[in-house]
Amino acid sequence: MEERFMRILVMFDVPTHTKEDRKSSARFRKELLKDGFIMLQFSVYVRICKGVASANSHCQRLELILPPRGNIRALILTEKQFDQMKLLLGSKSDLEEVHQPRQLTLF
Repeated sequence: MEERFMRILVMFDVPTHTKEDRKSSARFRKELLKDGFIMLQFSVYVRICKGVASANSHCQRLELILPPRGNIRALILTEKQFDQMKLLLGSKSDLEEVHQPRQLTLF
């Protein structure tokens, strides 16, 4: 059975009022980047995974790096669902263009 590509979309709103809040916020973003997430826009990160099991595994890793305060959500989408997202204003970032999955067709 063929594994489908999935995307994990992480959206967060964490406080940055105190020095400790800023440190934990920066630590969370650094850990997201270390785990292969790219910034889609401010406070929205996305990662490509091969299959549901891999996506669930990365979601479990997210639970280990959560900051002590804030609001963080994760959404697992199929590649088809992610491709149907409409860009209403602005343009895709350079990072977004570079990380587009490439389809390889062999005859």
